[in-house]
Amino acid sequence: MQKLWIFKLTRILVYALFRLYFRIEFEGVENIPARGPVIVAPNHASYLDPFWVSTAIKRPMRYMTWDKMTNLPLLGRLIMAYGAFPVSLEKGDRAALRLSLDHLKSGGGLVIFPEGGRTLNGKIKSFKPGVVRLALDTDAPIVPATIIGAYKSFSPHYIFPRPFKIKVVYHPLIKLSQPEDRAHDKKYLHDQAERLQAVVSSRLDKSG
Repeated sequence: MQKLWIFKLTRILVYALFRLYFRIEFEGVENIPARGPVIVAPNHASYLDPFWVSTAIKRPMRYMTWDKMTNLPLLGRLIMAYGAFPVSLEKGDRAALRLSLDHLKSGGGLVIFPEGGRTLNGKIKSFKPGVVRLALDTDAPIVPATIIGAYKSFSPHYIFPRPFKIKVVYHPLIKLSQPEDRAHDKKYLHDQAERLQAVVSSRLDKSG
């Protein structure tokens, strides 16, 4: 269970550290609704992405994370306090999916990385349609987010993060409508996933 006071304290400490070390900046935070269900969908290049994308958001957010990460002595406790819940990547996890559905249906906020894993070469990977399905099933809007500088700072090839500048861009909210033709449901999910990817990629392309 995510405790609000721990979240608030952790958020203040993390924000101060990130401002000092990464000179982190945020754009479009006003696009995050203050209440009600919402999915924030960023690109994924670093283990620090959940912290970078969540730090400027005043409301508590939850996000799936690799179950082995939650077992780490110090970091595991920190990411759990920040709203993480474990998911088994090896066998899939229906419990994590159910928790995500219930959390959104109760009006919560959720961070989902549609690529499904970190990029290994700095290029954004194809977005999986699961985030679109989750949004449709819960009537939750999606806020695409671009984390600029994540790969340079803390790619999967680095043991320790480097002090490159980080900027997080929260794009305008997207409210999906139910597909009119259920026979073409898979195509609709795929098309909307590509739409989200294009929005997120638009600022990565300009960032160099």
